[in-house]
Amino acid sequence: MAATTFTIRSSSGETRLPSLLVIEGDARRTVQVVRLPFEVGRKADKDLVFADPRVSRDHATFVVEENEYFLVDQKSRHGTYVNGNKISRQKLQRDDKIEFGVRDNMHVIFDPRPASGSSASLLLSQIASFKGNSSNDSTDLAKLTLFLDAARRLNSSGVLDEIIHTLIEATLRLTGAERGFVFLKQADGTLRIAAGMNAKSEEISDDATISQSILQDAMRANAAFMLTDTSQSGDMAMRQSVVAFDLRTVICIPLRGSSGSEVIGALYMDARYRARDFSTVSRDILQTIATEAAGLLEKARLVEAEEASRRAEQELSIAASIQQGLLTVNVPDVPFATLKARNFACKQVGGDFYDVVATPQSLGFVLADVSGKGVSAALLASTLQGMFFSHLKTGVPLCETLSTINSFLCAKSLSAKYATAVLVDLRADGEMEFVNCGHVAPVMVMNGKVLRPSEGCMPVGLIPTAEYTSMKLQLQPGDRMIIVTDGVTEAENVAGDFFDNLRLEEVVERGGSLEDILAAVDAFRGDHALTDDCTIIEVVYTGAGA
Repeated sequence: MAATTFTIRSSSGETRLPSLLVIEGDARRTVQVVRLPFEVGRKADKDLVFADPRVSRDHATFVVEENEYFLVDQKSRHGTYVNGNKISRQKLQRDDKIEFGVRDNMHVIFDPRPASGSSASLLLSQIASFKGNSSNDSTDLAKLTLFLDAARRLNSSGVLDEIIHTLIEATLRLTGAERGFVFLKQADGTLRIAAGMNAKSEEISDDATISQSILQDAMRANAAFMLTDTSQSGDMAMRQSVVAFDLRTVICIPLRGSSGSEVIGALYMDARYRARDFSTVSRDILQTIATEAAGLLEKARLVEAEEASRRAEQELSIAASIQQGLLTVNVPDVPFATLKARNFACKQVGGDFYDVVATPQSLGFVLADVSGKGVSAALLASTLQGMFFSHLKTGVPLCETLSTINSFLCAKSLSAKYATAVLVDLRADGEMEFVNCGHVAPVMVMNGKVLRPSEGCMPVGLIPTAEYTSMKLQLQPGDRMIIVTDGVTEAENVAGDFFDNLRLEEVVERGGSLEDILAAVDAFRGDHALTDDCTIIEVVYTGAGA
């Protein structure tokens, strides 16, 4: 049965099993054809499963006739293609490119030879060469059937949990053990139980009663332990865990990654009775299942890590769009001033923000920089932006606004998160009141002269008892104020030099506007990327409403 169901033989009598190189985007994997017909589709019970909706549930089948391989389309919705040609039935040659409905980033390369070094192929060749006069033949072929079922289920699943449970279930059936566990190696080198199961298919979550010493020895030696009678195994009978838990059978196999040397986990089984003796075929099947599963486990973990990264990236993108919406400030028109602002985050989300509120007699605005970068800074920035906006909108005095926000931040456990800020109120008659809370000093252009008011207070969120005092200036038509975050003054070039305050003042002295400052920063840093968020506000008092 075995020879006619899933193998064909060459003229020399050697069993030959084809392999498929599956290419999905940048990912590649080799799938060993372990039986024929070999079915492809979207259904989970297929020998080769693709989740893409363009692949039909029953898409195509590999068959063999007179020692030749053929691919037969199963009336798939989007067609089956060999070397770019749509087919219904096609004889296959080495290196044929096969596409199952998907014509862009997924295809299969056919190779009539077994996968290089495939333990599954070697095992099948070994069992297929058995003669019928062996008393163990029927038992070993029954185990082969078990292996084929496990191989099909393993290769049809890309889900980590399904691979682990299939591995445990198959090995329990093969060994007759009472319990099976899979452990996976963590980043710190420790082992974590991934799943456990008994012979009744009941899940086990506690590994307290296994032989931890044998598990650790197998991992250190990177070699399998297969002990079917610990009472006859010398020092094994003396191990505390073996005695304490009355273990007679202990089997532990390290799971090696694709490199063959790196151990990614372990398969462990035990029983309180002496298991049946293992034949060479039994051991080979067990080792092969473990080897094949290890490769799939490694890939599944990578896929899960990529999926987690993709989800995190998606969440970050949503957060960035929300923050961008908050930072999209509609600058109000007032008859006595013009205001322009620009913001650039060095990451998808940032800690800089600004906002502007107008009343009939004044223009209030804030520019703030939350300590740190990324999501945590962006989250706090969004909170503070709402607080500043509400206080400006209701006309709360500047110093009272800052005292309230400082008290709020200091009352929370925010791991020393704080913010620098410049809060400004410009009145129609040209009187400007502002408070600098540990921020880069504003650049003032008054009567054609560049000034840098140095007076300042503590950042908000550092000291609960901090006091805030404001400074007042009387502007004349044409006077202006430029406020930047330190992402501007600390923008670096390839040599590691800062743009610094001096270059900022030189641009302003030449009459440079907000756009000129941005152009100067870009020219200075060249190809060197921004390392901090950059925000600039420029307000010009026109005096039109005075």
